[in-house]
Amino acid sequence: MEGKDLVLKYFRDNITSTSGEKIFFSPGRVNLIGEHIDYNGGLVFPCAIDKGIYGCVKKNSTGKLNLFSANFPSTKCSIKLDELEYDEKHEWMNYPKGVLKSIFELTDQKSGFDIAYYGDIPNGAGLSSSASIELLTAVIANAFLGLNLSMLDMVKLSRDVENKYIGVNCGIMDQFAVGFGKKDKAILLNCETLEFDHVPFELNEWTLIITNSNKRRELADSKYNERRSECESALKMLNTQIDAENLCKVSESDLEKHKNLLTENEYRRAFHVISENRRTIYAAEALKKGDIRLFGRLMNSSHISLKDNYMVTGKELDSLALNAQKMDCVCGSRMTGAGFGGAVISLVQNSSIDLFKNELGQIYEKECSLSADFYTVKASDGAGEI
Repeated sequence: MEGKDLVLKYFRDNITSTSGEKIFFSPGRVNLIGEHIDYNGGLVFPCAIDKGIYGCVKKNSTGKLNLFSANFPSTKCSIKLDELEYDEKHEWMNYPKGVLKSIFELTDQKSGFDIAYYGDIPNGAGLSSSASIELLTAVIANAFLGLNLSMLDMVKLSRDVENKYIGVNCGIMDQFAVGFGKKDKAILLNCETLEFDHVPFELNEWTLIITNSNKRRELADSKYNERRSECESALKMLNTQIDAENLCKVSESDLEKHKNLLTENEYRRAFHVISENRRTIYAAEALKKGDIRLFGRLMNSSHISLKDNYMVTGKELDSLALNAQKMDCVCGSRMTGAGFGGAVISLVQNSSIDLFKNELGQIYEKECSLSADFYTVKASDGAGEI
């Protein structure tokens, strides 16, 4: 059963009055290249994917928000519209609550809603289910209340909800990719200025496969803060000799000229940031020319730098990416996301998908005693009504 049919059935199973319902879809996202450089002034290159979260919804006149999920049938809530404060017991429901609370306050318009959700985003793979449900709920409210909010308005509002209501200090990439995704396109995005370009992501004989390592990302938050601090320290030291507003504005020649100012770790982090930003620009140019093999080589180089210079991969992601890179049917493979667990993305020949899954799965289980999950995805349109 397709996601839209499943969410409609679940909605009708839980809501007695079902006239006037509408169905919406909001994608997950994956970052194709450009890792750990957004907070250093660089470019990211995500795309929305055709796995995400479906919502079936109608307005109600009860003055309450009624939330359901086919993925978590034991967690439901019915909340008065003036009681939408964060509540730890509401788990995933805090995301739509926070979005609707913000929209009601921003627009001074309120309505009760019955909303059923169903997601086919893999759990724990770092594909941004939180941004997906945030944009989904914003698009729903915008449509039903006739608010005429722009997609950028909804993207910024959803990011603010995650920062201030949920309490997660994320950037804007996830929400932006979910909101501005286009079929067969990737997004070259400057996270500081929000300047962006849709770039063709037409793979033809290749398929994008996400491999979930199923390794818990225990170190991701602490190491993220450590890497960010090292980048800030490197920039501070370099700025005693040059004038750069962020690391991505530093040239490789200036980095080499002044490397004696830096510790070994500071130099490695800065080298990754500067080279990864260049790779991201080259990757976009390669796709514009339809050169998938060059794009794949840049993916490989990105993973090596994340392993050797930024040191955020770990045994599991290295096993998946480096073994994939050795396979004749793969033209590129790299970790995606914060690292220390999560997922790897690979470009695999259409004719060899089953071979890829079987061989890599066996190697990974032998090397890491874990079972990997594989998901075939395509670049998708952003959040909207079906």
